[in-house]
Amino acid sequence: MKGWLALNSRIFYWTFLAPFRGQRWSVAETFRQMVLIGVRALPMASLVALSIGLTLAMQSAGEMRKMGAEMFIPDLVAISLLRELGPLLIAVIVIGRSGSSVTAELGTMKVGEEIEALEVMAINPVRFLVVPRVLAMLVMLPALTIFGDCVGIAGGWLICTTTMDFTTSGFILRAVDRAEPWDFFSGIVKCVVFAWLIITIACQRGLEVEGGAEGVGQATTDSVVWSILMILIANALLTGLFFFAI
Repeated sequence: MKGWLALNSRIFYWTFLAPFRGQRWSVAETFRQMVLIGVRALPMASLVALSIGLTLAMQSAGEMRKMGAEMFIPDLVAISLLRELGPLLIAVIVIGRSGSSVTAELGTMKVGEEIEALEVMAINPVRFLVVPRVLAMLVMLPALTIFGDCVGIAGGWLICTTTMDFTTSGFILRAVDRAEPWDFFSGIVKCVVFAWLIITIACQRGLEVEGGAEGVGQATTDSVVWSILMILIANALLTGLFFFAI
């Protein structure tokens, strides 16, 4: 915990304070990490979001028909994706796809003494390696989630229009009319918190690797496990905060 908090304070300094002193992080590296962390995770995130939208519509249709409430299926799909399932499931995919990759990459550099070499050349590892990855994650996870929400809702639309008496306009009107702006913004708030937790845990585990290749593997496993655990806890806390305070 101490190492994670210390890393967070250093990230804050090199991201927000150091640029005013002429020590900027690399913009080019940030864009490169955006491609590695976000763009390459897009196909997998889209597939997961589509399957969730299809599943939500199919599972809810059976129960809604018993109560004669099929008209509420678009509401359920849209709100579930925007508030909870979209941010949470996309974050889990990013942990497995990108968070683990960051830990393994930094851990390999630590074992190969590349990070020590940067320090010898008076290059701060946090500014050079960590900050671009943090910024890339903070941008790309919300972007992936927004895209995933759209794909998931499209999956619900596909089920409703092909197996039930919904028209495209009817589905869209129900989904848009029931979903409120706060449903969307609460999901984005969760995305930002998840992104910070995922990337800081991944970087901290990678920078503290010891013991060669075995240590890299163990650190990668720890990174995935702790990231999933922390985002589940954060999701519960944020949902409770939104429920009771707003």
